[in-house]
This record gives sequence, structure tokens and C-alpha cells, in this order.
Amino acid sequence: MPSNLYQILTLLLPILISHAPRVQSIGVNWGSAASHPLPPPKAVELLKSNNITNVKLFDANPLFLESLSGSNIEVTVGIPNSMLKGLNSSRKTAESWVHNNLARYFDEGGRGVRIEYVAVGDEPFLQSYGDQFYPFAVGAAINIQTALIKANLANKVTVVVPCSFDAFLSESGHPSKGHFRSNINKTMIELLTFLNKHRSPFFVTISPFLSYYQNKNISLDFALFKETAHPHNDTHKMYKNSFDLSYDTLVTALSTAGFNQMDIVVGKIGWPTDGATNATSYNAEVFMKGLTEHLKGKSGTPLRPRDLAREIYIFALLDEDERSMAGSGNFERHWGVFTFDGQAKYRIDFGQGLRKLVNAQNVEYLSPKWCVVNNNHDLSNASASALEACLAADCSALSPGGSCFNLSWPRNVSYAFNSYYQQNNQTAESCDFGGLGLITTVNPSVGKCRFFVELKTSFSLPAHGLGPVQVIFPLVLCILLCLLSVAW
Repeated sequence: MPSNLYQILTLLLPILISHAPRVQSIGVNWGSAASHPLPPPKAVELLKSNNITNVKLFDANPLFLESLSGSNIEVTVGIPNSMLKGLNSSRKTAESWVHNNLARYFDEGGRGVRIEYVAVGDEPFLQSYGDQFYPFAVGAAINIQTALIKANLANKVTVVVPCSFDAFLSESGHPSKGHFRSNINKTMIELLTFLNKHRSPFFVTISPFLSYYQNKNISLDFALFKETAHPHNDTHKMYKNSFDLSYDTLVTALSTAGFNQMDIVVGKIGWPTDGATNATSYNAEVFMKGLTEHLKGKSGTPLRPRDLAREIYIFALLDEDERSMAGSGNFERHWGVFTFDGQAKYRIDFGQGLRKLVNAQNVEYLSPKWCVVNNNHDLSNASASALEACLAADCSALSPGGSCFNLSWPRNVSYAFNSYYQQNNQTAESCDFGGLGLITTVNPSVGKCRFFVELKTSFSLPAHGLGPVQVIFPLVLCILLCLLSVAW
């Protein structure tokens, strides 16, 4: 190679690298809204065995943080929305939180927790929350930042505020018209000013599944990165997938607000695998393959061709049977890359190529027994009992499009009975149902419909009787009435 050409390449290489899209890592969200969670040490083993180097938590659960100690996994510690008001009003409260939930996990010897971010709130700008949380988010973030400075941690931990997918929008559907919701715009400017001052990235949820689920103008192929999707045109910029469309809508919103150089971290993105039409493991794998290939393709988005999200966190590590379904859908409990017991649902590339994931090892279950309908009894009240069971347990798989939707009566009743029975640790009384329940050691699973056996764990909720229901989600109630109210 001629020496002058070598010198030119030497000069150009750093420039080319610096202008390439710079997704640094793909991590996962790890939540705790499960009646029988996978033991935290098992979950950390799952992360490590699958080369997952970044994890985002929704709180400062000490069992999670202790299990992550010494793992070399970079961690985002979350602060629940319920704490924002108190943190906003009191610096002392913020100092106590930092001391109790961050400072004590740092260890210069390498055995501590590698805490990268503290996430103030969990999507406090979500539209369905109204003004319940977001007015306190910026004040809470400022007080947490001040507490980090006092604890000499400000150079180690970055303060962020995760924002929801509906915090920004474009009425026309064109990214070039993107803006933040008018009712939160003032607070959002305050947040962006804070983030910019401390060089913090903008954490955001981008959800092609919800865009498809809620918007008739978004096709399934467009959401799944398929080449057959009809592109969307916006001022001579072509959008071939829903991710780029949403991402650039946010880019325009940031630019309109005066922060066009703000770094972006996609704090939540995923595809559910049950509880709704097209919420399947197959589609989830197609989506994840399209997403990771797009990130590796170095093409960026039309508005940020050289500047992709700094980090991306898949939602979620595991299915969680106690996630709220209010205001969204029954798929909310099925975002996991792994089932509740740590079994992989599909393949995904976490940096080692598209491959089969490693399952959780040596998982301990309750006894191999199930609760089903006793066909020797009068079943005229069976549907009513099943409905009551589902209001206390998880029957989301029975939803239209779900893995157990096609179960005929009374098998769908048996599914409801078993769900309640497992959630209550297989106690005999939780399979009574006025004599309609029967405990069996024969697995009643059918096809893709899994009648599960819960995990043996000391973290399970205590058993409780079938009592008055305090909260009824209309969507769940409607679905279950359709499925279980059968005339004989």
C-alpha cells in the first residue's frame, strides 16, 4: 500500500467510526410483578449465560441488587412513580433513598453493583395517568441529582426519567410533524433542560406492537420490519418500518423543543407472545430479528442516519402474571423473552448472533398436579366460578388470539380453575369451587395451551380466599364473560 494512501486511511478511519451509528448494547428490563418470581440468583444466571450485559430494574429491590453484585452487569435502578411526590418535596428523602438504595451497593473492590443509571419514575408522563405523577418528576430528579453529588456518586450514576410512547405524537402520522403532548410540554421542556445540563440521555419507550395494535394505519408487516411492508412517505423521506417512524417523530419533537442533539436511549421495546391476536412467539422472533439487523445495518433513521439510540432495552426478561392490564390489553403479562420460569420462547441476538437462548437451569416447581373441572358434578355454575377465579388469577391466555382461546367449554373453565390453584400454592381449598374442582396428576395441557405449574419460591404471595373483587378491568371482564358464560 502506498504510504500516502495509508496515511489518508489512518486519518479517515477514526472519522468514519465516529460517524457510524453507535448502539452500544442491547439490554433487558427485569420486573418483579409476578406472584411466583424466578429466584433472583437464577435470573442473574439467566442474564449471564445469555450474554446480557445491561439490565433495567423498575425499583431498588434489594434481592435483585444483591444478586447482581459482582456480576459485572450494568444496572439501571428504578424509582417507582408512587415515590415521586415525596422525593420532589424533600431533599432529605432523596438523600435517604440514595444512601439506602445506591451508595451501599458500590464497592471499589469489584464486588459491588455496576449502577449506571437511576431512572426517576416509570413512564410518569403516560397519558392514562393524567397529572398523577409527571408534575413531580423533574423536582424528584433534581433532588436525586443533588443527593448523588452529596454522596460523591454523580460522576458514576446518571439520572434519567423514562418517558412513555404516548408522550410525543404526530396527528398526521408524519414524523416531520412530531411534538410533545401539549399538556406536558412545559414540564417536558424543564426535564430536557435538566437532562441537557447533566448530559443525560432521553429514555423513551418505543412500541411498534402498540402502534400496530392501536393504529389501523400501521400494518403488521410494517411493525415487523418486513420488506413486503408498504413504506410511509414524509416530505421525500421514506419510512420502511414502524420503529423508524416513531423514533423520528421523537427526534422532531426534541428538535422542536430546542434539543435536537439530545441522545436517545430506548428504555423499553418488545413484542408480546400471548393475550392478543398476532401476539405470538413467531412474530416476536421476526420482530427482534428485524430490530437487531436494523441496528447492525448502520443505516440509522431518515432523520438520524448516523446516530442511533445509544442503548436499547428489550421489554422484558420474563413474563409477569401480576402486571396491570388496565388501559392496555391482556398481552401485558406476556412481554417476556423467557416464560415466567425462565424458558426461552424464541431466538434473539444479544451480541452473539441469532441463536437459541440458554434456559434457566435447575428450576424448582410445585408438585406436578393441576386443578380441573370435576365432570361428575352439575356444572351449571362452573362459568361463574371460573370468572371469579380469573378476577383473582391470570387467565390472559384465554383472550381472543391467545394461546388458550380455542379451548372449548369446560376446558376453558379448567384453565381458570388451575390458574387460581397455582397462584395459591396448590392448597386444597383453592381447588374447591363449591365441589366443582378436582385435583389431578394428569397434565391437561392441549397443543400450545399450557396449563402451568407454578414455581416453588419463598417470594410467592400468600393464599387468599375468593372474596369480593375490589377492582374489575372492563376488558378482562368482557373477554371472560364471552368465553365462560355458556348456555347449556
